[in-house]
Amino acid sequence: MAETISMPKLGFDMREGVLVRWVKNEGENISKGDVLAEIETDKATVEVESSASGVVRRLLASQGDSVPVGAPIAIIGTADEKIDDIQSPAKNQPVMNEQSQKEVSQPLQTQIEILQSGFVKASPLAKKVARDSKVDLSKVKGTGPGGRIVRKDVEAALAGVIPTSVARQPGFTPITTFVAGPVTGDKVVKTTKLRQAIGRRLVESKQNLPHFYVSHEFNMDSLMSIRSQINGYLPDGEKLSVNDFIVRASALSLRQFPNLNSALNGTEIVQYGHINVGVAVTVEGGLLTVVCKDADQKSLRQISAEVKTMAARAREGKVKPDDVEGSTFSTSNLGMYDVENFTAIINPPEAAILAIGSAREGPVVENGQIKPGWRMKATISVDHRISDGAEAAQFMQALASFLENPARLLV
Repeated sequence: MAETISMPKLGFDMREGVLVRWVKNEGENISKGDVLAEIETDKATVEVESSASGVVRRLLASQGDSVPVGAPIAIIGTADEKIDDIQSPAKNQPVMNEQSQKEVSQPLQTQIEILQSGFVKASPLAKKVARDSKVDLSKVKGTGPGGRIVRKDVEAALAGVIPTSVARQPGFTPITTFVAGPVTGDKVVKTTKLRQAIGRRLVESKQNLPHFYVSHEFNMDSLMSIRSQINGYLPDGEKLSVNDFIVRASALSLRQFPNLNSALNGTEIVQYGHINVGVAVTVEGGLLTVVCKDADQKSLRQISAEVKTMAARAREGKVKPDDVEGSTFSTSNLGMYDVENFTAIINPPEAAILAIGSAREGPVVENGQIKPGWRMKATISVDHRISDGAEAAQFMQALASFLENPARLLV
C-alpha cells in the first residue's frame, strides 16, 4: 500500500519548511531510512528520511517550495500500484504571498541549478549564506575537503578576500602588506532564520514563563580523576567529556523529580515518561539543541557517542529530524569558554534548563586547610508555574550526589 511522506515538524513552533532539493527522483527505488529530500527550517538544513521502502511514485512539491508542516510532499509505493490523486501542498495551502514566495524560491532555485550542474560542491550553510547574499557559488573557491565551499569561503568572497588555499597555490604571490583602511559607517547585518527563531522563542519564554534560578557549586575532584583514568583507555574521538557525565547525572536525578521533566498543559502538568536531555550546540548563526533520548537508560559511552555524532551533523547543517525533536529537559554548557557561571532561558514547553560553567582547578578550603581542588558551578532555571525553589534545590543536591560520587554513573 502506498505511503505518503509529509513535511516533518521540527520543534513546537515550526509552521513550514522550504524544500531545498530532492535526493530521490520519481521512478527511483528507495529503502526505508534512505534520504528522500533536504528541507530548510528556521533551525537548519535537515535530511528527510523515507519511512517506507518501494518506488518514488510522485513528488508533490517542487524544489524551492515553502511547504506547511504535515502537508504531503511525496508518495512511496510499488511500481504498478494505483496512486490516488493528491494535490501539491503549494496548491492546497499557499503559506506565503506571491511576492515573498518569489523572493524565497528564485534564489533557492538559482543555487539548486548551480549545484545540480555539477560545478559546485558546497555545505548547506554555505549555500544558505550564498543564497541570502546573492553570491554565485560557481565563482567561489572552496577551501573545505575536496575543494568543498564552506561558509568562510562565501564570506571571503563577499569581502573580496582570496581564500587561504588559493593564495598558497604555486605561482601565486600573496600580498603581505596590510594597510589600515578608512573608518567606515555602521554595518547592517541581516539576521538568519535561525537567529530570528531563537529570538521569537526566547522572547516568548521570558515574557510568559516566570523564571527562577538556583545555583550550586560542585566538588569535581573525583569526577575529574575518574574521567582522566577512563580516557586513558579510550581512543581519540571516543574520550568522555565532562558534559557526558553531566547529561547522565541530570537524567538520573530527573527520575527523582518528575516535575522538572514535564510541561504545563493548561491547568495540568504533563510529567513525561521518557527522560530526553537536550544539549545546546553552537552552530553558525546561533544554537541548536540536539536530544539524547532516554539518557537515564544509557551508559556514559553511549551518551558521548550519540551527542558527538548529532553535534557534528548540526555543525554541518545536516541534522536529522530525530536529532532535534522530543527534548524534555535541556542543558547548556559554556565551560569550554572559561565561563564561571551563567543563567539560561527555558526552552518552552519544557519546565527547566541547566546552565553549566567551567570545571576549574584552584585553591579550596577543606577542614580549615587550603588545598588545590576542582570546582564547578551550575544554575538551574525553572518555570515557577510548575515547580518551586525547594524542589529545584533538592534536584541540585541530587545532581551533586552523582557528580561528586561519579562511580554511581558507571553502574
